[in-house]
Amino acid sequence: MTVFSLGGTIASTNDPGGDAAGVTPRLGARELVDAVPQLQEVAELETVAFRQTASGDLTLRDLVALAAEITKRFDAGVAGVVVTQGTDTIEETSFALDLLVRGPRPVVVTGAMRNPTLAGPDGPANLLAAVQVAASPQASGLGTLVVFNDEIHAARFVRKTHTFSPATFRSLTAGPLGWMVEGRPRIAFRTPELHGTPTGVGEEVPAVALLKSALGDDSRLVEQVEALGYAGLVVEAFGGGHVPAHVVPALGRLAGRLPVVLASRTGGGEVLRETYGFPGSERDLLSCGLISAGFLDGLKARILLSLLLATGADLAGVRNAFEQVNMSVSSPPSPE
Repeated sequence: MTVFSLGGTIASTNDPGGDAAGVTPRLGARELVDAVPQLQEVAELETVAFRQTASGDLTLRDLVALAAEITKRFDAGVAGVVVTQGTDTIEETSFALDLLVRGPRPVVVTGAMRNPTLAGPDGPANLLAAVQVAASPQASGLGTLVVFNDEIHAARFVRKTHTFSPATFRSLTAGPLGWMVEGRPRIAFRTPELHGTPTGVGEEVPAVALLKSALGDDSRLVEQVEALGYAGLVVEAFGGGHVPAHVVPALGRLAGRLPVVLASRTGGGEVLRETYGFPGSERDLLSCGLISAGFLDGLKARILLSLLLATGADLAGVRNAFEQVNMSVSSPPSPE
């Protein structure tokens, strides 16, 4: 099994030779693994210090490169992979890996909310649980997982919901897939395989804008998206997929030239399709050419759209991929 470290709170500590306040990422995968002796009882671990940074400084290019390294390990016979990183972007990075890494072998992402200098740091326990999940046959075929605070979440659903609580990660739409008990993962339900995932992603990932709808919003930012060089737009709309009526014409014009994806700012549920018919409703926006994000929140929809554009997908290809990804949340009917 391989543990990749990317930095973040789990790897943050004080500078032993300096007097600057605050901790920064300084520990690599080997130091993190050596701090948890129980790991020796779970699996033989290779460690790779892949990056050492705050998670907000990671890019999609970093994740494309990481996915390639993970794939090399799987091709060489590695049974599972654990990635440690900062929690600020775990909901995005884990979903990117879910889209980029093929095959049934598990990729498990974890981190910490309390750095190693504090009383009761949660990094060691999270790392141990992540390795235990990655080493379990039960994790096979579940896609990329986030293991945190003894809960097991699917990358496609999980969100960071609190600024400092160790229980920050939640899957509002579906709930956790399972939990840890006495060092063993318990999987309550299984997610179907994702379809419509990008293939042939290049090193250059086009920029995609993310705009959140707000009370009294106007269309000025929408009208600047293309001029600023963005290749696509994700709109986090009100509720089930609504925007102010006067914003619709600008979104419709842009959707004729660039992919414009409609998500919800709520963080749970999915975008509606057929319920409301007022100007600015989901029916109105979808009829203007916007693409439904379905169950994906704005952050994850932006990841998917960015990676699709990095494959050279056109507007029809983007629409088809979003439809396939959203059909992946339903298991096929059982044979009678």
